[in-house]
Amino acid sequence: MPTPQKAQIIEQTRMELEEAPSAVLANYRGLTVQQLNLLRENLRKGGVTFRVIKNTLIKRAADEIGITGLDTYLEGPTAVAFSHDDPVAAAKLLAGAVREFRKIEIKAGILGSRAISADEVRELADLPSREAMLGRLVGTFNAPIQQLVWVLNAPITNLARALDQVRQQREA
Repeated sequence: MPTPQKAQIIEQTRMELEEAPSAVLANYRGLTVQQLNLLRENLRKGGVTFRVIKNTLIKRAADEIGITGLDTYLEGPTAVAFSHDDPVAAAKLLAGAVREFRKIEIKAGILGSRAISADEVRELADLPSREAMLGRLVGTFNAPIQQLVWVLNAPITNLARALDQVRQQREA
């Protein structure tokens, strides 16, 4: 039976795992306290919570809500970045931290209710932002309408060009 303090950490972790659309598990070994504080600040600005949690407590919280497949990733020091708004925010920000500090290692991730590998987290980090994806979607929807306008406008444009050429010939 866990102590009341550990039970509280398990409950808080379980609630964050349920509420957050994604989470990323990382090994933070080798970072100085100053680098760790800078990382937390950068993640907080992006809407991501970064907490160091014991592996056994992460496992218990994940088991309570039915997340499986984390056992192989829960070795060594583990910090969890919970993304509360944007599902790819934690992956993007931690991937940037890996490039910046070179000491952080992404272990795995949790997307919805399933565990994903570090490679899948990197693929998630490489996705364009939500705004860029929405822009592409709007562009895709807008393309047929633009083409229709161009097609409908072509005869009028061609008539205007032909009349301008006739005018230029008469002036010459």
